[in-house]
This record gives sequence, C-alpha cells and structure tokens, in this order.
Amino acid sequence: MFTRHIFRIHKLARGLATHAESFTGLPAALHLKTGQTFKGKSFGAPRSLFGETVFSTSITSYTESMTDPSYRGQILVFTTPMIGNYGVPRNEAPYDSKDVGVVLESKGIQCAAVVVGDVAERFSHYTAVESLASWCKRHNVPGITGVDTRAITSLLRDQGTTLGRVAVGPDACLPAPEVHEYWDPTTENLVDQVSTKVPYELNPTGDIRVAVLDFGAKSNILRSLVRRGAAVTVFPWNYDFNAVRDQFDGLFLTNGPGSPSHCIEAALNLRKTIQEWNKPIFGLCMGHQVIGMAAGLEAYRMTFGNRGHNQPVLSLASTGSIKAGRVYVTSQNHQYALKLQDPFPAGWEPFFINCNDSSVEGIKSTVASGKNIIGVQFHPESAGGPLDTIEMFTDFVSDCKATRLALGLGSRAKLSTPIDYPLNVPSKSAPEVAAAA
Repeated sequence: MFTRHIFRIHKLARGLATHAESFTGLPAALHLKTGQTFKGKSFGAPRSLFGETVFSTSITSYTESMTDPSYRGQILVFTTPMIGNYGVPRNEAPYDSKDVGVVLESKGIQCAAVVVGDVAERFSHYTAVESLASWCKRHNVPGITGVDTRAITSLLRDQGTTLGRVAVGPDACLPAPEVHEYWDPTTENLVDQVSTKVPYELNPTGDIRVAVLDFGAKSNILRSLVRRGAAVTVFPWNYDFNAVRDQFDGLFLTNGPGSPSHCIEAALNLRKTIQEWNKPIFGLCMGHQVIGMAAGLEAYRMTFGNRGHNQPVLSLASTGSIKAGRVYVTSQNHQYALKLQDPFPAGWEPFFINCNDSSVEGIKSTVASGKNIIGVQFHPESAGGPLDTIEMFTDFVSDCKATRLALGLGSRAKLSTPIDYPLNVPSKSAPEVAAAA
C-alpha cells in the first residue's frame, strides 16, 4: 500500500511537468576549426552561424548564463548532461530599490548558440512560462542537442577555446568550413556592442551615488548595488568619468565580453581617476582587467578560460568581509586574466589567486597608497552561483558611505539635486589611444 501511494505521488509530480514546445529536430552539427565535427539535432532557431566555442561547468542557472553579456559571440557548451528541465521564467521585474527591470542578467539571450547533451522535453518550475527550445527560437538563437558535450569539453580543455560553426538543416550535410572561413568574435569590440549608449539612473532615492561603467553589466550587479541603498547611474564603457566624478561617492566597473585590448580608452580615463580621485573604486571581471591595465599590469588570453560556479580562490589579504588565508568558492566567466608579475606596480598588490591554475583573481591598492581600489576576476553577485563573496558589495557601499562622512558630506546624498552629466563627453580617437597606451 505504501509503495502504491508513493507511485501515485510520483505520477502526479510527473503530470505537473509541462510539455516543452516541440522542436524541429533538424540535423545539426558543431564544426570546430581544429577539424572535429559533432553531429546531433537542432532546437531553437533553425539557422547556422559562426562563433567562439567555450564550455561552462555550471550545473544550474542556464538562463542566467545565456543572458550574461560576457557570452556575446560565443557558442556555449554546457557540460551538465540535461539542460532546460526547469524552463525559462518571465523576464520582467520592477524598477525600484529591489530590482532593475529584469529577472535574468539582461533582456535577451546573449550567447550566439548553445550546445547541450540532452535538451529537456518537459520543464517544471513554478516561475517557468516557456521551454528552453521556445525561448531560443523566439530570440533567434540556434541550439544543438544529442552530442557528447563531455568529449567537446575534453577537446576544449586540451586545445583551448576554439572557433566553431553551428550548422543546421541542409548546412549540416555540407563539408566543414575551410580554416580561413571561421569568424573570430574577439576581433570586434564586443563591449561596445553590449554597453549602454546613453546614461540612465536606477533607484534615484538611494543613500549614496555610485557611477557604473557598463562594459556589459549583468543585471544582478546593478541589483546588488540598489538593494544596498545605492543610487546608481550607468554610463557607457568609454564615458570619461572624470567629467562628473565629483558628483559621485564611488565608481564601479562591470564585467564584459571579449578582449580587454578594446578597452584601452577606458583604462586611460581610469588612470587619471586613480591619480586624482580618492573615493572607493570596485571592478569585477572586465572591470578588474581595466583596473589592472590602468595600474600598469598586462592582460593575457588564457587557454580555455574559467567558466562555472565552482572556482576556488585564495585570499592573500584581509579587507572588509574578506579574510586572508581563506579559500572562497566563486562564480566565473572569463577568457582573459592579468599577468602575475614581480614586482607588482607601486601602490598595488595581488588580492586573490586561483587555487586551480594560480591565475590572478584579484588586485587591490596598498594601504600605503592611500587609495581604496579593489578588482576581482570573479563574480561576487552570484546569480547563479555561490554566495561566499556577496558581502563585497556591502563592503563597497559601506566604504562609499564612510567616505561621505569623512568628507563632511553627511550620511545621505542630496538626491533632490539632479545629476549633471554631459551626454557628449569627447572621446579620444584611435591614434590618440594607441599613442597614450
């Protein structure tokens, strides 16, 4: 009787799962520039494209990964065998002190394509409104299922991130492209494609004013700031913050896609900010690399990068909620990193080191420098991922408030006065940037 009762509950639970929208099942193939081909079936948009093939070890939060602007131009391979089992939520949220307009990391899918071992034909979650296949089709993003993603991952780990082509339908039956036909998205300024074009404000009634340079910001970065009481103004990646810096209590530099070599202009602007401004600065991922370049460090391309929710990093120093000698588990998505050099530039020191590959995971200004600047390669805001370092946002906001008090500006920003930011701050020309670098 007990076994029969359990069986009935099991049948009921299965019955609550929603059938995913049926997908075409057209033949599909993933061609790698290094010569390997993996054949499966398509879902999502029935179209072919080129991109950079990368893998993620995340076992959950595929919707957050796919909407992360850092995946722009990339064919995303999930190592987890089944993807899509909890569907896709309605991607809408209020604009207030708790949220920033979307539930996921941006308004739409950012990766070029997805490759999964087994796409779920049923999805079941109380917030889900559509299937992964339906979502991809609506955003014109192709997917491949029925391939050995572990074999693909092994290849990418051995040979590094590789250019690829997703071929769907009749294209899947054609020979693989010639080597010269593959398109490399990192030759383009992907940051400029995903960054906001005009400044905008969030949570204008907050206690402090934080400026954000948007290199391709995940929404949860902005959400983490407004939920801690910050009034946030988001600027384009190459906006000259020095023109408006005295109106803000802190500066935040976000994540972003592609090569940091395209962001030299931002690094040069930031170098002036660091020299002349003494308020808190915090950067993560691409923002961390821009801080490093402004400090005089060099960024390099890693073999296959770090992407996933389980990257351990060792803290080398204590500040705020971070304690020296502790290992923190972090969420990461990056292909480039800062070179570890000895000696470090004057006024700077390493902050975190990756426990797996010894890459630089963070830098900070020294106490002797008189500055309060931190850059981390990982994502403290999680979503999805571990919460080990989420309080770094609290530390940053607290430092901004403490700086206001130290400068005699009061505990709350006078937000009744509108921010005066010129919309057309002159940018350096390409030759000027190259000469300055």
